[in-house]
Amino acid sequence: MVGYVRVSTEEQERSGLGVEAQREAILSEADRRGWTVELMEDLGCSGKHVNPRLRHALDLLSSGQFDGLVVAKLDRLARSVRHASAIIEDAQTRGWTLTVLDNALDLTTPGGRAMANMLATFAELERDLISTRTKEALAARKARGLVNGRQSAIPAGLLRRIVLAREEGASFAQIAAGLTAERHLTPTGLATWHESTVRRAYAAADRAVSA
Repeated sequence: MVGYVRVSTEEQERSGLGVEAQREAILSEADRRGWTVELMEDLGCSGKHVNPRLRHALDLLSSGQFDGLVVAKLDRLARSVRHASAIIEDAQTRGWTLTVLDNALDLTTPGGRAMANMLATFAELERDLISTRTKEALAARKARGLVNGRQSAIPAGLLRRIVLAREEGASFAQIAAGLTAERHLTPTGLATWHESTVRRAYAAADRAVSA
């Protein structure tokens, strides 16, 4: 099992506030269940995106090098229901387990799988609400004559690769297939890239250059 620990501020990292509690909870559960655990930690990192050590953990899980992921609290894994649901979906698709110690989310149990389904439902609702708010915000910005756009969550090196591949004539579908085959994770931690994700990334990079 991968035991994942995260604290979001430099102060927490320096003081150890929250870190030891997470480690102790994970190691105690591992001892109770007879798990072998390797801890991976993102210290001083927000949960807004998939942080480096979590990205590495998800990569290892997707390639079958670990059996599952265990975290002390759901908010240490993800800051939104949508993000958590994406990770749960990847676990179910790829066949690894996810255990969150502060609630009933445990993909090894029927109740835990039911909890995961509930989160997926709320994630769909969250996506719809975000989409509505985004459309309203973009319309308001456009009415004020402002340029719409946002910074890509894709690492800079990977974004450059997408841009170069596109400029060399590759289609968005071909780029997506290549990133999936090489096991690069999407900004939300999923293993499968879609043409639309690559298209948006390329458009964001193009806007940034033009700005």
